[in-house]
Amino acid sequence: MADEEKEVEDGAEEPKKKSPIILILVLVVVGLVLAVGISFFMMKHMMESSAQEEEFDDSRPHDSGIFLKLGDPKEGILVNVGGPRAGKYLKAGIVLEMNPSKKSVINEETHTFNPEAEIKVMDIVTQFLRSVPIEDFDAAKQADLKKQLKEALNAELGNGAVYDIYITSFMLT
Repeated sequence: MADEEKEVEDGAEEPKKKSPIILILVLVVVGLVLAVGISFFMMKHMMESSAQEEEFDDSRPHDSGIFLKLGDPKEGILVNVGGPRAGKYLKAGIVLEMNPSKKSVINEETHTFNPEAEIKVMDIVTQFLRSVPIEDFDAAKQADLKKQLKEALNAELGNGAVYDIYITSFMLT
């Protein structure tokens, strides 16, 4: 009888020993699955957020853009500045370095503006230059002027559409 009780106790003890080990293994597996699931969800959410915002970082290296001159190929653009009574004119050669991946702006085959984009760009540039006070055309303020123009163009064409702006000639009369 003592042997039977011992066997019953041994039989009862084995499930108690196996049960904590199995429970620990199940908890570890569930924990790993949760960790992987949470990590996947967070990465997916972060990737979607960054794709939706599509913030363009100027400090990031980028492929060479497509260089397009605004206005007349030789003369550039001519804009009256300082208001209608100021009698001041700006003749400038402005070259935009455009993002070649912006298919809505750049024609892949000809490496020129799409007609709709060219109209928008010329309108934005003309309106921007006409609204700038004459004092802001000072050479010391040229970098800020280019930055503001780039922001105005990217706001209309999409972030990252314009990589940089180059002024090749500048005459205010």
